[in-house]
Amino acid sequence: MYTISNRLKTFSIILIVLGVLGVAYGFMTSHKSLEEVKTMLVEEHAHEGNETSVSEHVEGAENTVSNHADVAHDDGHAIHVQEQLAKRPWSAMYVSALFFMTIALGVLAFYAIQIASQAGWAPVLYRVMEAISAYLLPGAIIVILLAVGSHYIGHHNEIFIWMNPEVVADDKLIQNKSGYLNITAFLIRAIIFIAGWSTYRYFARKFSIAQDNAEPGDNRNFKKSFRIAAGFLVFFMYTESIMSWDWIMSVDPHWFSTLFGWYVFSGMIVGGITVIAMVAIYLKGKGLLPMVNNSHIHDLAKYMFGFSIFWAYLWFSQFMLIWYANIPEEVVYFVSRIEDYKLLFFGMLVLNFVFPFLILMNSDNKRVPWFVMMGGVVILVGHYIDLFVMIMPATVGDRWYIGIPEIGSVLLFGGLFLLVVLTSLTKAPLAPKGNPFIKESENFHY
Repeated sequence: MYTISNRLKTFSIILIVLGVLGVAYGFMTSHKSLEEVKTMLVEEHAHEGNETSVSEHVEGAENTVSNHADVAHDDGHAIHVQEQLAKRPWSAMYVSALFFMTIALGVLAFYAIQIASQAGWAPVLYRVMEAISAYLLPGAIIVILLAVGSHYIGHHNEIFIWMNPEVVADDKLIQNKSGYLNITAFLIRAIIFIAGWSTYRYFARKFSIAQDNAEPGDNRNFKKSFRIAAGFLVFFMYTESIMSWDWIMSVDPHWFSTLFGWYVFSGMIVGGITVIAMVAIYLKGKGLLPMVNNSHIHDLAKYMFGFSIFWAYLWFSQFMLIWYANIPEEVVYFVSRIEDYKLLFFGMLVLNFVFPFLILMNSDNKRVPWFVMMGGVVILVGHYIDLFVMIMPATVGDRWYIGIPEIGSVLLFGGLFLLVVLTSLTKAPLAPKGNPFIKESENFHY
């Protein structure tokens, strides 16, 4: 049985406390008066003017003064910037909450795939997968609370602009989608998603532990696990796509992509497998998973490599087709991200594709634990940035920054994720001894 060390528990709590302080600071500093925003805009334009050449500055002196006056009196623009700044801490929390929730959901899907396919290599890792997926229920609830709470708390803080009745009243396109994009329907769908995922996770865990206590040769609980895993995967394929539309794509209600569900899935599955590998390596290093050998780590690293390529394929397929067609209502999604998030937008390609491709392509590297851990950290950072670029342009526009609110949000939910996962690990033996494939898994070599 695994026991959380006091040091690790304290570390998790410290992360949560530091995260709360960072988030609180973000909320305290994000709400600015209209006059403060106008002053900030004037200073920004003055700074831009100072960066021009002397001749340009002399020739455009009158225009610069005029522009300053226009900015100071442009209430509409100032109000828009004020709202963007107010949304920043909400958006930072939402991105981090979504990041850790999708990891848990990706692990649950991967777990179900292994059981439904009766994979012989994976059973020694089942308890690790079950522990990580324990975060799914609280994580998903937090995501929904942030999504809806941003609408009801404060003024014009909505992460999803279709929740703002003033915006909807002036937008014919959103009005036409209001039968689907409304808070009631959003919550009903969310309840169905979370209930279905959590119900599967509850019974899969229950049958897994029950199989440990079964008599030799009694595989009834294993067969139950197989049947519900097959049913869950059908449910998951539909709900994951709809979830990606609701919880991510609808931040840009004017834009859509038929590939989006697969794209989000590729990110969550590679993130989930990466965390499985990192937790397994940690426990193996502590001598708590002696049955996990280099071949198991090698296979997990192969999945990390393979799904990184799959993610890059979907990213390019979506980007290339939309960019080449150059249809205004479609390409605007990428234009805003390239103009205001160029470093992150193209940087995540290096982190999510180029780096894993070069590091994990070599078969020997996949068997080196510290190499896999290093690659895992880079992949997780890359997929956090991927979600950041999906959400932030629609909420804060060009007013983004990776600072205290963003770091605090990662620490808050990262600490909570760590505490939930480690606590779940203590609830059952790390080796599912009753699984009929356990011997095959223990003796797995590639």
